[in-house]
Amino acid sequence: MAQSFAWAAELVAGVLEGGNLTDAYERMQAAHPEWPEATRGAVRDLAWTTLREFRHGSVVLDHLLQTSPATLIHALLLVALARLRQRPEQSHTVVDQAVQAAAALMPGLKNLVNGVLRNALRQRAQWPAWVELDPEARHGFPAWWIQRVKTAHPAAWEAALAAGNERPPMAVRVNPRRASIEQAQAELEAVGSACRRLANDALLLERALPVARLPGYAEGRVSVQDAGAQWAARLLDPQAGERVLDACAAPGGKTAHLLERADVELLALELDPVRARRVEHNLARLGLHAEVKVADCRERARWWDGRPFDRILADVPCSASGVVRRHPDIKWLRRDTDIVQFAAQQAQILEALWHTLAPGGTMLYVTCSVFDEENAGQIARFCARHADALRLPIEGRPDLQLLPDAEHDGFYFALLRKQA
Repeated sequence: MAQSFAWAAELVAGVLEGGNLTDAYERMQAAHPEWPEATRGAVRDLAWTTLREFRHGSVVLDHLLQTSPATLIHALLLVALARLRQRPEQSHTVVDQAVQAAAALMPGLKNLVNGVLRNALRQRAQWPAWVELDPEARHGFPAWWIQRVKTAHPAAWEAALAAGNERPPMAVRVNPRRASIEQAQAELEAVGSACRRLANDALLLERALPVARLPGYAEGRVSVQDAGAQWAARLLDPQAGERVLDACAAPGGKTAHLLERADVELLALELDPVRARRVEHNLARLGLHAEVKVADCRERARWWDGRPFDRILADVPCSASGVVRRHPDIKWLRRDTDIVQFAAQQAQILEALWHTLAPGGTMLYVTCSVFDEENAGQIARFCARHADALRLPIEGRPDLQLLPDAEHDGFYFALLRKQA
Protein backbone atom coordinates (compact mmCIF):
# COMPACT_ATOMS: atom_id res chain seq x y z
CA MET A 1 0.00 0.00 0.00
CA ALA A 2 2.86 2.41 0.79
CA GLN A 3 4.15 2.29 -2.79
CA SER A 4 0.64 2.82 -4.17
CA PHE A 5 0.28 5.83 -1.85
CA ALA A 6 3.55 7.24 -3.20
CA TRP A 7 2.54 6.77 -6.84
CA ALA A 8 -0.90 8.26 -6.24
CA ALA A 9 0.69 11.22 -4.47
CA GLU A 10 2.89 11.85 -7.50
CA LEU A 11 -0.22 11.94 -9.71
CA VAL A 12 -2.08 14.29 -7.39
CA ALA A 13 0.97 16.54 -7.05
CA GLY A 14 1.11 16.80 -10.83
CA VAL A 15 -2.46 18.08 -10.89
CA LEU A 16 -1.73 20.56 -8.08
CA GLU A 17 1.00 21.91 -10.34
CA GLY A 18 -1.38 22.21 -13.30
CA GLY A 19 -0.89 18.86 -15.05
CA ASN A 20 -3.43 16.53 -16.67
CA LEU A 21 -4.31 13.50 -14.52
CA THR A 22 -5.14 11.06 -17.30
CA ASP A 23 -1.99 11.84 -19.28
CA ALA A 24 0.16 11.49 -16.15
CA TYR A 25 -1.44 8.18 -15.25
CA GLU A 26 -0.86 6.80 -18.75
CA ARG A 27 2.79 7.85 -18.62
CA MET A 28 3.17 6.25 -15.22
CA GLN A 29 1.64 2.99 -16.47
CA ALA A 30 3.99 2.99 -19.45
CA ALA A 31 6.93 3.43 -17.08
CA HIS A 32 5.76 0.47 -14.98
CA PRO A 33 4.78 -2.34 -17.37
CA GLU A 34 5.29 -4.80 -14.50
CA TRP A 35 2.26 -3.48 -12.59
CA PRO A 36 -0.34 -6.19 -11.98
CA GLU A 37 -3.99 -5.33 -12.46
CA ALA A 38 -4.47 -4.83 -8.70
CA THR A 39 -1.72 -2.20 -8.52
CA ARG A 40 -3.05 -0.28 -11.53
CA GLY A 41 -6.48 -0.28 -9.96
CA ALA A 42 -5.22 0.78 -6.52
CA VAL A 43 -3.16 3.70 -7.82
CA ARG A 44 -5.98 4.91 -10.03
CA ASP A 45 -8.57 4.61 -7.27
CA LEU A 46 -6.42 6.50 -4.78
CA ALA A 47 -5.62 9.35 -7.16
CA TRP A 48 -9.12 9.73 -8.61
CA THR A 49 -10.83 9.54 -5.21
CA THR A 50 -8.43 12.09 -3.75
CA LEU A 51 -9.18 14.60 -6.49
CA ARG A 52 -12.93 14.05 -6.32
CA GLU A 53 -12.65 14.92 -2.61
CA PHE A 54 -9.85 17.45 -3.04
CA ARG A 55 -11.52 20.36 -1.28
CA HIS A 56 -12.71 18.12 1.57
CA GLY A 57 -9.14 17.08 2.30
CA SER A 58 -7.86 20.62 1.85
CA VAL A 59 -10.29 21.97 4.45
CA VAL A 60 -9.10 19.39 6.97
CA LEU A 61 -5.47 20.24 6.27
CA ASP A 62 -6.24 23.96 6.62
CA HIS A 63 -7.11 23.23 10.27
CA LEU A 64 -4.06 21.06 10.88
CA LEU A 65 -1.21 22.86 9.11
CA GLN A 66 0.17 26.32 9.78
CA THR A 67 2.19 26.34 6.57
CA SER A 68 1.77 24.20 3.49
CA PRO A 69 4.53 21.56 3.03
CA ALA A 70 6.17 20.60 -0.24
CA THR A 71 3.63 19.85 -2.98
CA LEU A 72 4.44 16.13 -3.03
CA ILE A 73 3.91 15.77 0.74
CA HIS A 74 0.77 17.90 0.57
CA ALA A 75 -0.52 15.52 -2.08
CA LEU A 76 0.42 12.49 0.03
CA LEU A 77 -1.53 13.91 2.98
CA LEU A 78 -4.56 14.42 0.73
CA VAL A 79 -4.30 10.82 -0.50
CA ALA A 80 -4.08 9.51 3.07
CA LEU A 81 -7.06 11.60 4.23
CA ALA A 82 -9.16 10.36 1.33
CA ARG A 83 -8.23 6.80 2.23
CA LEU A 84 -9.11 7.43 5.90
CA ARG A 85 -12.57 8.57 4.81
CA GLN A 86 -12.91 5.59 2.50
CA ARG A 87 -11.59 2.97 4.97
CA PRO A 88 -11.98 4.31 8.56
CA GLU A 89 -11.52 0.82 10.00
CA GLN A 90 -7.96 0.77 8.58
CA SER A 91 -6.89 4.08 10.12
CA HIS A 92 -3.71 2.85 11.83
CA THR A 93 -2.61 0.94 8.75
CA VAL A 94 -3.29 3.95 6.53
CA VAL A 95 -1.17 6.22 8.73
CA ASP A 96 1.65 3.68 8.89
CA GLN A 97 1.68 3.18 5.10
CA ALA A 98 1.52 6.92 4.44
CA VAL A 99 4.54 7.45 6.69
CA GLN A 100 6.41 4.72 4.81
CA ALA A 101 5.49 6.44 1.54
CA ALA A 102 6.81 9.74 2.90
CA ALA A 103 10.06 8.02 3.86
CA ALA A 104 10.46 6.94 0.26
CA LEU A 105 9.47 10.29 -1.28
CA MET A 106 10.98 12.85 1.11
CA PRO A 107 12.53 11.15 4.19
CA GLY A 108 12.99 14.38 6.09
CA LEU A 109 9.23 14.98 6.20
CA LYS A 110 8.02 11.56 7.35
CA ASN A 111 7.62 12.80 10.95
CA LEU A 112 5.47 15.67 9.68
CA VAL A 113 3.21 13.24 7.85
CA ASN A 114 2.97 11.05 10.93
CA GLY A 115 2.13 13.97 13.21
CA VAL A 116 -0.45 15.55 10.89
CA LEU A 117 -2.31 12.30 10.26
CA ARG A 118 -2.38 11.31 13.92
CA ASN A 119 -3.66 14.77 14.80
CA ALA A 120 -6.27 14.37 12.06
CA LEU A 121 -7.47 11.14 13.65
CA ARG A 122 -7.73 12.77 17.07
CA GLN A 123 -9.89 15.52 15.59
CA ARG A 124 -11.86 13.29 13.25
CA ALA A 125 -15.19 14.12 14.89
CA GLN A 126 -14.74 17.73 13.78
CA TRP A 127 -14.24 16.99 10.08
CA PRO A 128 -17.96 17.15 9.18
CA ALA A 129 -18.36 20.55 10.82
CA TRP A 130 -15.28 21.93 9.03
CA VAL A 131 -16.64 20.66 5.71
CA GLU A 132 -20.16 21.94 6.33
CA LEU A 133 -18.87 25.49 6.77
CA ASP A 134 -17.16 25.43 3.36
CA PRO A 135 -19.55 25.20 0.35
CA GLU A 136 -16.75 24.07 -1.97
CA ALA A 137 -15.90 21.20 0.36
CA ARG A 138 -19.56 20.37 1.01
CA HIS A 139 -20.39 20.06 -2.70
CA GLY A 140 -16.94 19.06 -3.92
CA PHE A 141 -16.69 21.78 -6.58
CA PRO A 142 -15.29 25.31 -6.96
CA ALA A 143 -17.72 28.12 -6.09
CA TRP A 144 -18.03 29.39 -9.68
CA TRP A 145 -18.88 25.86 -10.89
CA ILE A 146 -21.54 25.43 -8.21
CA GLN A 147 -23.14 28.74 -9.22
CA ARG A 148 -23.21 27.86 -12.94
CA VAL A 149 -24.90 24.52 -12.29
CA LYS A 150 -27.32 26.10 -9.83
CA THR A 151 -28.30 28.77 -12.37
CA ALA A 152 -28.69 26.35 -15.27
CA HIS A 153 -30.51 23.60 -13.33
CA PRO A 154 -32.27 25.19 -10.34
CA ALA A 155 -34.40 22.12 -9.60
CA ALA A 156 -31.62 19.55 -9.91
CA TRP A 157 -28.33 21.28 -9.17
CA GLU A 158 -27.58 19.49 -5.90
CA ALA A 159 -28.24 16.05 -7.37
CA ALA A 160 -26.10 16.88 -10.41
CA LEU A 161 -23.18 17.98 -8.24
CA ALA A 162 -23.53 14.95 -5.98
CA ALA A 163 -23.50 12.61 -8.98
CA GLY A 164 -20.36 14.35 -10.23
CA ASN A 165 -18.54 13.12 -7.13
CA GLU A 166 -19.60 9.48 -7.43
CA ARG A 167 -17.76 6.69 -9.18
CA PRO A 168 -18.92 6.64 -12.81
CA PRO A 169 -21.07 3.81 -14.13
CA MET A 170 -19.80 1.43 -16.81
CA ALA A 171 -21.84 0.71 -19.92
CA VAL A 172 -21.12 -1.16 -23.12
CA ARG A 173 -22.34 -0.72 -26.67
CA VAL A 174 -23.13 -3.77 -28.75
CA ASN A 175 -21.91 -3.92 -32.34
CA PRO A 176 -24.99 -5.23 -34.21
CA ARG A 177 -22.80 -6.30 -37.13
CA ARG A 178 -21.14 -8.91 -34.91
CA ALA A 179 -23.54 -9.72 -32.07
CA SER A 180 -27.06 -9.27 -30.80
CA ILE A 181 -27.86 -7.46 -27.58
CA GLU A 182 -29.22 -10.72 -26.16
CA GLN A 183 -25.96 -12.50 -27.00
CA ALA A 184 -23.88 -9.78 -25.35
CA GLN A 185 -26.06 -9.86 -22.25
CA ALA A 186 -25.70 -13.62 -21.97
CA GLU A 187 -21.91 -13.44 -22.34
CA LEU A 188 -21.65 -10.78 -19.65
CA GLU A 189 -23.84 -12.71 -17.25
CA ALA A 190 -21.81 -15.87 -17.93
CA VAL A 191 -18.73 -14.17 -16.45
CA GLY A 192 -20.72 -12.99 -13.44
CA SER A 193 -21.39 -9.44 -14.62
CA ALA A 194 -25.11 -8.71 -14.46
CA CYS A 195 -26.28 -5.88 -16.71
CA ARG A 196 -29.43 -3.98 -17.57
CA ARG A 197 -30.62 -2.89 -21.01
CA LEU A 198 -31.47 0.82 -21.16
CA ALA A 199 -33.89 2.64 -23.46
CA ASN A 200 -31.18 3.35 -26.06
CA ASP A 201 -29.94 -0.29 -26.01
CA ALA A 202 -26.88 0.51 -23.90
CA LEU A 203 -26.02 -2.29 -21.47
CA LEU A 204 -25.40 -0.90 -17.99
CA LEU A 205 -23.15 -3.13 -15.89
CA GLU A 206 -23.95 -3.57 -12.22
CA ARG A 207 -20.23 -3.46 -11.48
CA ALA A 208 -17.30 -2.32 -13.56
CA LEU A 209 -15.01 -4.84 -15.25
CA PRO A 210 -11.51 -4.35 -16.64
CA VAL A 211 -11.81 -3.91 -20.40
CA ALA A 212 -9.58 -6.93 -21.01
CA ARG A 213 -12.11 -9.12 -19.21
CA LEU A 214 -15.14 -7.96 -21.20
CA PRO A 215 -16.38 -10.92 -23.25
CA GLY A 216 -16.41 -10.03 -26.93
CA TYR A 217 -14.33 -6.87 -26.63
CA ALA A 218 -11.24 -8.17 -28.42
CA GLU A 219 -13.45 -9.65 -31.14
CA GLY A 220 -15.27 -6.36 -31.71
CA ARG A 221 -18.67 -7.48 -30.44
CA VAL A 222 -18.84 -4.83 -27.72
CA SER A 223 -17.24 -1.49 -26.88
CA VAL A 224 -17.08 0.52 -23.67
CA GLN A 225 -19.10 3.71 -24.06
CA ASP A 226 -21.08 5.74 -21.56
CA ALA A 227 -24.81 5.16 -21.87
CA GLY A 228 -25.47 8.87 -22.35
CA ALA A 229 -22.98 9.07 -25.22
CA GLN A 230 -24.81 6.24 -26.95
CA TRP A 231 -27.73 8.59 -27.71
CA ALA A 232 -25.69 10.50 -30.28
CA ALA A 233 -25.77 8.00 -33.16
CA ARG A 234 -29.44 7.19 -32.51
CA LEU A 235 -30.43 10.86 -32.60
CA LEU A 236 -28.43 11.68 -35.75
CA ASP A 237 -29.92 8.49 -37.31
CA PRO A 238 -27.76 8.09 -40.44
CA GLN A 239 -29.28 6.22 -43.37
CA ALA A 240 -27.57 3.85 -45.81
CA GLY A 241 -25.75 5.59 -48.63
CA GLU A 242 -25.57 9.00 -46.95
CA ARG A 243 -22.46 11.13 -46.66
CA VAL A 244 -21.70 11.77 -42.99
CA LEU A 245 -19.16 13.93 -41.16
CA ASP A 246 -17.90 13.34 -37.63
CA ALA A 247 -16.18 16.66 -37.08
CA CYS A 248 -14.36 16.04 -33.76
CA ALA A 249 -14.01 12.29 -33.82
CA ALA A 250 -11.50 11.05 -31.23
CA PRO A 251 -11.40 8.62 -29.58
CA GLY A 252 -13.87 7.20 -32.09
CA GLY A 253 -16.73 5.78 -30.06
CA LYS A 254 -19.44 7.84 -31.74
CA THR A 255 -17.75 7.40 -35.14
CA ALA A 256 -17.93 3.64 -34.74
CA HIS A 257 -21.51 3.75 -33.49
CA LEU A 258 -22.60 5.63 -36.63
CA LEU A 259 -20.95 3.02 -38.84
CA GLU A 260 -22.41 0.15 -36.82
CA ARG A 261 -25.91 1.51 -37.47
CA ALA A 262 -25.72 2.20 -41.21
CA ASP A 263 -23.58 1.75 -44.32
CA VAL A 264 -22.56 5.34 -44.87
CA GLU A 265 -19.66 7.23 -46.42
CA LEU A 266 -18.08 8.73 -43.31
CA LEU A 267 -15.34 11.30 -42.92
CA ALA A 268 -13.86 11.55 -39.42
CA LEU A 269 -11.81 14.63 -38.53
CA GLU A 270 -9.45 14.92 -35.59
CA LEU A 271 -7.03 17.72 -34.81
CA ASP A 272 -4.50 15.63 -32.87
CA PRO A 273 -2.53 13.01 -34.87
CA VAL A 274 -2.14 10.68 -31.89
CA ARG A 275 -5.85 10.79 -31.14
CA ALA A 276 -6.61 10.28 -34.84
CA ARG A 277 -4.69 7.00 -34.72
CA ARG A 278 -6.88 5.94 -31.79
CA VAL A 279 -9.91 6.43 -34.03
CA GLU A 280 -8.34 4.19 -36.66
CA HIS A 281 -7.44 1.51 -34.10
CA ASN A 282 -10.97 1.49 -32.68
CA LEU A 283 -12.50 1.14 -36.14
CA ALA A 284 -10.09 -1.68 -37.03
CA ARG A 285 -11.04 -3.66 -33.91
CA LEU A 286 -14.70 -3.39 -34.88
CA GLY A 287 -14.19 -4.21 -38.55
CA LEU A 288 -15.38 -0.77 -39.68
CA HIS A 289 -14.01 1.75 -42.16
CA ALA A 290 -14.03 5.53 -42.41
CA GLU A 291 -11.78 8.12 -43.97
CA VAL A 292 -9.84 9.64 -41.07
CA LYS A 293 -8.17 13.00 -41.59
CA VAL A 294 -6.00 15.06 -39.25
CA ALA A 295 -7.45 18.55 -39.55
CA ASP A 296 -9.03 21.45 -37.71
CA CYS A 297 -12.68 21.28 -38.70
CA ARG A 298 -12.85 25.11 -38.69
CA GLU A 299 -10.36 25.28 -41.58
CA ARG A 300 -12.59 23.99 -44.38
CA ALA A 301 -10.12 24.64 -47.18
CA ARG A 302 -7.74 22.09 -45.66
CA TRP A 303 -10.13 19.13 -45.61
CA TRP A 304 -13.44 19.75 -47.44
CA ASP A 305 -13.77 18.76 -51.10
CA GLY A 306 -16.90 20.83 -51.63
CA ARG A 307 -19.35 17.93 -51.54
CA PRO A 308 -22.03 18.63 -48.90
CA PHE A 309 -22.84 16.22 -46.10
CA ASP A 310 -26.27 14.76 -45.42
CA ARG A 311 -25.60 14.52 -41.70
CA ILE A 312 -22.99 16.04 -39.41
CA LEU A 313 -22.07 15.07 -35.88
CA ALA A 314 -20.65 18.15 -34.14
CA ASP A 315 -19.37 16.68 -30.88
CA VAL A 316 -17.52 19.86 -29.99
CA PRO A 317 -14.71 20.53 -27.49
CA CYS A 318 -16.21 21.71 -24.21
CA SER A 319 -15.64 22.12 -20.49
CA ALA A 320 -16.30 18.38 -19.93
CA SER A 321 -18.33 19.40 -16.89
CA GLY A 322 -20.71 16.48 -17.49
CA VAL A 323 -17.96 13.85 -17.28
CA VAL A 324 -15.99 15.34 -14.41
CA ARG A 325 -16.30 12.24 -12.23
CA ARG A 326 -14.17 10.44 -14.85
CA HIS A 327 -11.70 13.35 -14.95
CA PRO A 328 -11.79 14.89 -11.46
CA ASP A 329 -8.76 17.08 -12.11
CA ILE A 330 -10.90 19.14 -14.48
CA LYS A 331 -12.95 20.82 -11.79
CA TRP A 332 -9.81 22.12 -10.04
CA LEU A 333 -7.92 23.06 -13.20
CA ARG A 334 -10.76 24.82 -15.05
CA ARG A 335 -11.49 28.51 -14.54
CA ASP A 336 -14.77 30.34 -15.02
CA THR A 337 -13.22 32.31 -17.88
CA ASP A 338 -12.49 29.05 -19.72
CA ILE A 339 -16.21 28.59 -20.39
CA VAL A 340 -16.35 31.79 -22.42
CA GLN A 341 -13.41 30.57 -24.48
CA PHE A 342 -15.00 27.16 -25.07
CA ALA A 343 -18.23 28.83 -26.16
CA ALA A 344 -16.36 31.01 -28.65
CA GLN A 345 -14.59 27.95 -30.10
CA GLN A 346 -17.88 26.07 -30.36
CA ALA A 347 -19.48 28.97 -32.22
CA GLN A 348 -16.60 28.97 -34.73
CA ILE A 349 -17.04 25.23 -35.30
CA LEU A 350 -20.79 25.55 -35.84
CA GLU A 351 -20.27 28.34 -38.36
CA ALA A 352 -17.68 26.36 -40.30
CA LEU A 353 -19.65 23.11 -40.37
CA TRP A 354 -22.96 24.71 -41.31
CA HIS A 355 -21.48 25.67 -44.69
CA THR A 356 -20.73 22.00 -45.44
CA LEU A 357 -24.24 20.71 -44.63
CA ALA A 358 -26.55 20.03 -47.56
CA PRO A 359 -29.94 21.77 -47.70
CA GLY A 360 -32.34 19.45 -45.94
CA GLY A 361 -29.41 17.92 -44.06
CA THR A 362 -29.24 17.36 -40.31
CA MET A 363 -26.63 18.40 -37.76
CA LEU A 364 -26.46 17.04 -34.21
CA TYR A 365 -24.73 19.37 -31.79
CA VAL A 366 -23.27 17.52 -28.79
CA THR A 367 -21.35 18.49 -25.67
CA CYS A 368 -20.46 16.63 -22.50
CA SER A 369 -21.24 19.79 -20.56
CA VAL A 370 -23.91 20.84 -18.06
CA PHE A 371 -23.26 24.58 -18.48
CA ASP A 372 -25.92 26.59 -20.32
CA GLU A 373 -23.47 28.87 -22.13
CA GLU A 374 -22.10 25.85 -24.02
CA ASN A 375 -25.49 24.21 -24.54
CA ALA A 376 -28.93 25.77 -24.91
CA GLY A 377 -27.47 29.26 -24.91
CA GLN A 378 -25.04 28.33 -27.69
CA ILE A 379 -27.78 26.89 -29.88
CA ALA A 380 -30.11 29.84 -29.26
CA ARG A 381 -27.38 32.24 -30.38
CA PHE A 382 -26.64 30.13 -33.47
CA CYS A 383 -30.28 29.96 -34.53
CA ALA A 384 -30.64 33.71 -34.06
CA ARG A 385 -27.82 34.16 -36.59
CA HIS A 386 -29.12 31.59 -39.09
CA ALA A 387 -32.66 31.88 -40.41
CA ASP A 388 -32.18 28.60 -42.29
CA ALA A 389 -31.59 26.62 -39.07
CA LEU A 390 -34.66 24.70 -37.95
CA ARG A 391 -34.58 23.08 -34.52
CA LEU A 392 -35.94 19.54 -34.57
CA PRO A 393 -37.61 18.34 -31.36
CA ILE A 394 -36.08 15.50 -29.37
CA GLU A 395 -38.78 13.44 -27.67
CA GLY A 396 -41.12 16.42 -27.73
CA ARG A 397 -38.56 18.87 -26.32
CA PRO A 398 -36.41 21.52 -28.02
CA ASP A 399 -33.25 19.70 -26.97
CA LEU A 400 -32.00 17.02 -24.61
CA GLN A 401 -29.94 17.76 -21.52
CA LEU A 402 -28.78 14.73 -19.59
CA LEU A 403 -27.45 15.43 -16.13
CA PRO A 404 -25.04 12.92 -14.59
CA ASP A 405 -26.73 10.19 -12.56
CA ALA A 406 -26.36 6.50 -11.72
CA GLU A 407 -26.91 5.47 -15.35
CA HIS A 408 -24.98 7.97 -17.45
CA ASP A 409 -22.77 11.04 -17.56
CA GLY A 410 -23.91 14.55 -18.45
CA PHE A 411 -24.53 15.39 -22.13
CA TYR A 412 -26.36 17.96 -24.23
CA PHE A 413 -27.94 17.27 -27.63
CA ALA A 414 -29.56 19.66 -30.12
CA LEU A 415 -30.79 18.61 -33.56
CA LEU A 416 -30.76 21.15 -36.38
CA ARG A 417 -32.03 20.87 -39.96
CA LYS A 418 -30.80 23.14 -42.73
CA GLN A 419 -33.79 24.48 -44.61
CA ALA A 420 -33.57 24.79 -48.38
